[in-house]
Amino acid sequence: MVTWNVGTAEPPADVRSLLQLDSQPATDLYVIGLQEVNANPVRYISDLISEDSWSHLLMDTLAPMGYIKVTSVRMQGLLLILFAKQVHLPFIRDIQSTYTRTGLFGYWGNKGGVSVRFSFYGHMLCFLNCHLAAHMNYALQRMDEFEYILDTQDFDMYNTPQVFDHKVVFWFGDLNFRIADHGMHFLRSSINNGRFNLLWNRDQLTMMKKKEAILQEFEEGLLCFKPTYKFDRFSETYDTSGKKRKPAWTDRILWRIKPKAIDTEDENSSTTSSADDDEYPIKVTQDMYTCDVSYGVSDHKPVIGTFNLEMRKKETALVTLTVEGHWSADEDATFTYTILENCESSTWDWIGLYKIGFKSASDYSTFAWVKDDEVAANGEVVTVQMSKNELPLLAGDYVLGYYSTNMQTLIAFSPTFQVSFHKYIHVPLC
Repeated sequence: MVTWNVGTAEPPADVRSLLQLDSQPATDLYVIGLQEVNANPVRYISDLISEDSWSHLLMDTLAPMGYIKVTSVRMQGLLLILFAKQVHLPFIRDIQSTYTRTGLFGYWGNKGGVSVRFSFYGHMLCFLNCHLAAHMNYALQRMDEFEYILDTQDFDMYNTPQVFDHKVVFWFGDLNFRIADHGMHFLRSSINNGRFNLLWNRDQLTMMKKKEAILQEFEEGLLCFKPTYKFDRFSETYDTSGKKRKPAWTDRILWRIKPKAIDTEDENSSTTSSADDDEYPIKVTQDMYTCDVSYGVSDHKPVIGTFNLEMRKKETALVTLTVEGHWSADEDATFTYTILENCESSTWDWIGLYKIGFKSASDYSTFAWVKDDEVAANGEVVTVQMSKNELPLLAGDYVLGYYSTNMQTLIAFSPTFQVSFHKYIHVPLC
């Protein structure tokens, strides 16, 4: 997970260290929350037509590593994006997103929250990216905004209509809580000497947690990294402007397990669900909680959290896809699909042909509609033909992906197969 207030800046040239791409074991899911993405009216309308520059960079970086953009939600400057390895995509289902405005009386989305919820192997997860009210004296307003966001965010799901109905909730973003009381000299001295623990008891979010029941349900790793605000841009120096803002841990990642978690005394932050009637408990362990001070495009430093989710898989495949014969652009191609039990298929479903390294469900080379006269019966083997005129001319490794309109995601993939070179390619000469 990453949270970063990017201060309307364009993205840096490289985000590999931000995404911990060289770490082992490889990440399965990426959830990235940004705040203050450039949202001036002209730019915002342009981003609605095509992806914003941050989404482009993230997709261009992650797609070659086998990560696919599952979904995203944006409200003005707030952006939340979910990526997953292809192997997990068929088990990310019932995706929904929503947003809540709080800034400027709710008329403009400069503050508020955006969220994405989904079922992951049958377990209900929700990610809530917030940007709350700024300034030292507005801690109570930040709590009011958080509670308002929770009250107003609804999902069209019978079993998880609200955020706290989900088994695991991650709350993150620029929460804007400050470090109270301490003077600038003490703050900077403690930070420069790495004695962050001297500041913990005056961190507003930590103080609020002692008296706000809703916050006591959340877990957070130790703040063993530099406060992430406010820096001079393109430096590791705290604010030297005339305002001289005090450093603060404004950017945070917390999580909550339903029902109330039981704390364990591990060296890692670890919690386990404890409901008697829960046959499928889930364990969340935080392996890393830090910031990356090397990025300087914003006056905030990005915060990174890596987690392990330990759970039993409660769901099985919904569709199977089988490629028939050899594929090339010289002849029509054939494949079959079979709807398995408990899959609500639709005549609006479709099967896309994807070149390995594709970025999202819409990044297909060509596609075919499913059986168009009626919904296929469970267990029925349906044969579909793709015209040679629609097949890609370039050879390579491909997969077929079944897109479910009801679930708003790809729910099945064929094994990887090759599409051969077109035998005859006309090259114009001058």
